[in-house]
Amino acid sequence: MQHPTNKPLILEIKGNTLDDGPGIRSVIFFKGCPLKCSWCHNPESKKIQTEIAFDPKLCLNCGDCRNICSKDALSLDYRCYIDRSRCDLCFECTKICPSGAISKVGTFMNIDDILNAVLSDKPFFDISGGGVTLSGGEATLFMDFASDLLRALKKHTIHTLLETCGQFDFDKFMNMIYPHVDTLYYDIKLIENTAHKKHCGIGNKRILSNLSLLTRQAEKDGKCLLPRTPLIPGITDTKTNIFGIADFLKNLGIHKAALLEYNPLWHEKSENIGDVNKYKDNKKLNHFEDGSILKKCKRIFQYAGIEVCG
Repeated sequence: MQHPTNKPLILEIKGNTLDDGPGIRSVIFFKGCPLKCSWCHNPESKKIQTEIAFDPKLCLNCGDCRNICSKDALSLDYRCYIDRSRCDLCFECTKICPSGAISKVGTFMNIDDILNAVLSDKPFFDISGGGVTLSGGEATLFMDFASDLLRALKKHTIHTLLETCGQFDFDKFMNMIYPHVDTLYYDIKLIENTAHKKHCGIGNKRILSNLSLLTRQAEKDGKCLLPRTPLIPGITDTKTNIFGIADFLKNLGIHKAALLEYNPLWHEKSENIGDVNKYKDNKKLNHFEDGSILKKCKRIFQYAGIEVCG
């Protein structure tokens, strides 16, 4: 699939967040990702195309959207309310919905639009040591746009952070993105290539290779590079996988990493965009963890000499 390089869709710009890097931050969520992780916590970010979503909790059942739909694509009898085989994405229903229950997912924004949205928070960035985080989805799908955006942010002396899955062209990344990023959060989900392909849609050879190369360069430049592993019950939190990741990071000379606790709220988000969720009835994947798995995984990392943060 060819991905556009200059016109990414933006899902959301979330301000005043403390969860995506140091200090108070604004997080820009890009739409589109080269991975297809079966547990994706932001399933609406997978596709690069605009989508339509329905949130039943917000619906007033006023019928306005059904009355305006010329394709008969909306009905309480349809799965997730929207028959996506009929819907032509005209989005007239989203304009008339009084509660926001039915909504457009993804909006084109130019660099100036994004700057206008985040610059008002610069005093909070400065006083807290915060800044702007590029998240997603995957911002490196749109190298040209991301590079221009990062350059613009640096002109305003804003700390920049990139959250990435690591599936990118290394040389292009080093030329266009790396010089303008202060901190990198780098996800390592599964260490075994076959398992990565099964659960994330593609293998992980490029991801692991890129991390190896980035680790050496970031150490020379004094940049912060933080590997992160989301703990997905029965998938990424297994002893085999955690031991494997810990050993890989140790061999790279990495001494600090993050383990991310599982959040099951993605199930609801997946339903809202009409995704078929094969883990819908999996009990382990429908509940928050009690913290015991996190403790075990921390011990494995610590045994390998890796400090766990986050």
